[in-house]
Amino acid sequence: MSHVPADRGHLARPDDAGGTPAVQGSSFVVAIDGPAASGKGTLARRLAEHFGFAHLDTGKLYRATAFLVLDDGGDPADPDAAEAAACRVTPALLADPELLSERVANASSVVAAIPGVRAALLAFQRAFAATPPPPAGGAVLDGRDIGTAVCPDAAVKLFVTASPEARAARRVKELRQRGAAAIYDDVLQDMKERDARDSLRQVAPLAAAADAVTIDTTTLDADQAFETASDLIARALAGRR
Repeated sequence: MSHVPADRGHLARPDDAGGTPAVQGSSFVVAIDGPAASGKGTLARRLAEHFGFAHLDTGKLYRATAFLVLDDGGDPADPDAAEAAACRVTPALLADPELLSERVANASSVVAAIPGVRAALLAFQRAFAATPPPPAGGAVLDGRDIGTAVCPDAAVKLFVTASPEARAARRVKELRQRGAAAIYDDVLQDMKERDARDSLRQVAPLAAAADAVTIDTTTLDADQAFETASDLIARALAGRR
């Protein structure tokens, strides 16, 4: 069983005092959504660094929740266990390398379909977007429902996607680089099953916001995706001045 880092304080939630605030304030928010291994995480980190924004990989919140359930020997599909785990997620846990494992990745889409889990983590995400850690003047959040549910008023919304085959090939390469055994056909099947869970769940399903710009990275490299996204953000920033 993996070791859970010592609790260094639970994620601060503005709704602890009552109510869930909407994203507001002067923060410039970039919402990036998309399926697994589409390249959205790499793009989000690069954009945040380029523009001096704070970055939150919201998928890690759900991975951390799944990790805690699995570490306790629980069932990720059990709402009570998953909701309790979501309330135990700490900032320190988000850096645990075990969150990158396939078992946690697969379980994360299971816990993410539970309404109580999403509610427990929503306020933290919105607070991060509204008031990113200084000195950042903006925030980049990537996940599955940022533009549709978490930050519907984001200044820029991107939906980053790619074919299941291309995404499976990337995931296999990533896993093998970390020394894990990975069979392409198995990873592809897992990818398709996870896509279905994420897209068909009743609460905040994976979907492109109506006003999101779609970037298909099937045939794009990281630099091309970055150039497209950074140009959109630069123009949006210029329009606010």
